Amino acid sequence: MAISKLLIASFLISFLVFRHLAQADQSTGSSATPPANAPPANAPPPVGVGAPPAKIDCPGACGARCKLSKRPNLCQRACGSCCSRCNCVPPGTSGNYGVCPCYASLTTRGNRRKCP
Repeated sequence: MAISKLLIASFLISFLVFRHLAQADQSTGSSATPPANAPPANAPPPVGVGAPPAKIDCPGACGARCKLSKRPNLCQRACGSCCSRCNCVPPGTSGNYGVCPCYASLTTRGNRRKCP
């Protein structure tokens, strides 16, 4: 008998909670009309917002990065791998890792920098 009373009470409480939530949803103004300053639904996003960044020319950027390397083929291969992941190559022939944090954070299995 106690279990049935508990079951009925829990159904009653859940019904009241759901009813309260439904009323709260209606009172918050969830209408179908957008605010006056909202852009149209079919408008493209603003430039630089929501769009992926433009792809850079990895072979050209890595060629410039590796032009003074003692091992240009190894440098080009590593730089190309990093560029394809990060879509960024720091300027100059060495250093400047602060410009591309992703490029600087890639490491080998031995915890050495992967990217030249």
